Amino acid sequence: MAALGPAAAGDQVPGVEAEPGSSPPPPPLGPLLPLQREPLYNWQATKASLKERFAFLFNSELLSDVRFVLGKGRSAAAAGGPQRIPAHRFVLAAGSAVFDAMFNGGMATTSAEIELPDVEPAAFLALLRFLYSDEVQIGPETVMTTLYTAKKYAVPALEAHCVEFLTKHLRADNAFMLLTQARLFDEPQLASLCLDTIDKSTVDAISAEGFTDIDIDTLCAVLERDTLSIRESRLFGAVVRWAEAECQRQQLPVTFANKQKVLGKALSLIRFPLMTIEEFAAGPAQSGILSDREVVNLFLHFTVNPKPRVEYIDRPRCCLRGKECCINRFQQVESRWGYSGTSDRIRFTVNRRISIVGFGLYGSIHGPTDYQVNIQIIEYEKKQTLGQNDTGFSCDGTANTFRVMFKEPIEILPNICYTACATLKGPDSHYGTKGLKKVVHETPAASKTVFFFFSSPGNNNGTSIEDGQIPEIIFYT
Repeated sequence: MAALGPAAAGDQVPGVEAEPGSSPPPPPLGPLLPLQREPLYNWQATKASLKERFAFLFNSELLSDVRFVLGKGRSAAAAGGPQRIPAHRFVLAAGSAVFDAMFNGGMATTSAEIELPDVEPAAFLALLRFLYSDEVQIGPETVMTTLYTAKKYAVPALEAHCVEFLTKHLRADNAFMLLTQARLFDEPQLASLCLDTIDKSTVDAISAEGFTDIDIDTLCAVLERDTLSIRESRLFGAVVRWAEAECQRQQLPVTFANKQKVLGKALSLIRFPLMTIEEFAAGPAQSGILSDREVVNLFLHFTVNPKPRVEYIDRPRCCLRGKECCINRFQQVESRWGYSGTSDRIRFTVNRRISIVGFGLYGSIHGPTDYQVNIQIIEYEKKQTLGQNDTGFSCDGTANTFRVMFKEPIEILPNICYTACATLKGPDSHYGTKGLKKVVHETPAASKTVFFFFSSPGNNNGTSIEDGQIPEIIFYT
């Protein structure tokens, strides 16, 4: 990512407030002129430790052998003119590899004054204070410029303090602004925490002003996530707001064509198939951002079978942590399982709370084929349908399983009996045999997830514990 200059020294990070009792930001600095002072004799005797002695030399002409000129070129009203800050080469070289190279490397400077046009005086003083005394003095007004300066001069300990300060003040309403800064300054830990906050409070995060200020790459990074907790129709509305703001930034008329242009690859990351037909009709279909052909294809996807292919992801978004898991209840695959409109069903219980996001189903024995399918999960005792999806899938003629997903995750509670249903329309398929009554899934970071399977009474198209369809359940713990 291209490096950008830091924000102005007096700019406070939006949404980050100073803590009660925290150190106030340093006062504005005036030009530092040569100090006319009497030589100090025996000042060392009053300093009991090395830290105290070096702290005494901070921003002092005493024994200094270099000056840094900052703020040059800024208006006098804004910064009071250039500021000269005294320092000591040995101290700086001992705390920073960049300063070490500047003073002692093969192209070392011998100049007594060094201009730093891209560094804010307050941030540079915060850096020097840390190098001289280990003291951290940052606040909402200076944290971003101090982070920039710490990275520029390779002082990772101060950089870590800045990231810790930002993390402590991270909230949904400033998560996108801090995410942009984290990506700009290449801070993956802070970026990850920002994304976690956006996942947990997606609606609040996209409603904040900072959302429309992010760049296209950050927008795409967020839209790619499976863990956003928001309905797709509302997410689409936020993306349209971003496109309008981007048109204004690029000084383009806010037209349908220009919104489509500035969105570019981000538009393909909207998961239109996850919307209901009513949501699609009320929003995207009338937005003018999709082409007529795309609108028609998506309407057909919602209403007819077999469903036409669409170029949009249909994987559900869910605010779930961890890795997607999958269990297979069969040990062997055989050929020829027929369909006549009757649902394949299997009952199951689980030992812990999980969220099911889809099934793996077998496909045709006759080569590449499209299937129409309705999948459901029913709470067995209450006969209540918890989730379903009318959809389709394409298979390649192999004995592999093929993913069929629900539009939203379905919460499954421990020790409650559920029925998994799949009603397929299509040619004869492969099927599973040597079924297991108990399937255990283990992950290094979680305890065991144990599934128990039971045959479903009534007409279930022949599917049972031992044989049939619905070989896989896809879930998150």
